[in-house]
Amino acid sequence: MKILMTGATGLVGSTLVQALARDGHTVCRMVRPQTRTNGGRQGAFDVAWNPETGELGGAAVGADAVVNLGGASIADGRWSESRKRLLRSSRVEATHALVSALAKMNAKPAVLISASAIGFYGSRGDEILTEASTPGADFLSDLAKDWEAEALRAESFRARVVLARFGIILAKQGGALPKMVLPFRLGVGGKIASGRQWMSWVALDDVVESLKFALMNRDVRGPVNVAAPEPVTNLDFTRAVASALHRPAIFPVPALALKFAFGREMAEALLLSSQRVMPAMLTRFGYRFLRPSFPIALNDIIKSR
Repeated sequence: MKILMTGATGLVGSTLVQALARDGHTVCRMVRPQTRTNGGRQGAFDVAWNPETGELGGAAVGADAVVNLGGASIADGRWSESRKRLLRSSRVEATHALVSALAKMNAKPAVLISASAIGFYGSRGDEILTEASTPGADFLSDLAKDWEAEALRAESFRARVVLARFGIILAKQGGALPKMVLPFRLGVGGKIASGRQWMSWVALDDVVESLKFALMNRDVRGPVNVAAPEPVTNLDFTRAVASALHRPAIFPVPALALKFAFGREMAEALLLSSQRVMPAMLTRFGYRFLRPSFPIALNDIIKSR
């Protein structure tokens, strides 16, 4: 299978590239003009891609599938108005340009897997959330809704569209986990606010395997929660991290301090929100998680090289 991929140099993308190449697929990384890669290594090749103009290199011809993982990091920097515009343009506008470019191809890809996030649901307390749950009404919810709407435009040329709503991705080499465990390593870790908020997480290897599963399973379409079947409260997360690192967890972080440090909107959306998400679609189609249990997954990730 020939697969085009945006965001191929990120945490998920670079890992997925290697996994798909090992399986014998040809992966074409869609590279913006200013992006540097390691050329043809890791079983991947570069295709010129300019989302601002919609120009797509000729090497994209004949692609069977597209995986759209592009987007500026949600957590890198306070949410100023300019930052929020960047978060939106790198997702919504870039996906619009991508689908428009695909629509112009003579032979169009049969499937588009496009990234999204469980931020779609907003903060919902103890409510159990599945793909059938309604969206929230905050900045991240609106961002995810608009992002997904652009990807769904590919259905106009009969592509199968999968919307991968990622939970908190746990990996040793990047993503949220290193930042989350740093206070514990320093001996100043603790729960966030009440600790009752739900955290829906997923190990990086399950992200990769679930995306491969969605690529190959023609019955999978629409929203798919890419989150482990056992979400944890922030208090349980805190205790598990402290146990895995053999560190104390006696320094709770007040909500007011987080709002001061990150701004109210960003703190409430990323650190204080509660999302108890279940992977109903993946479970329905028979995907079996490699790491369904948080304490075991955390220990494995921390101890890995």
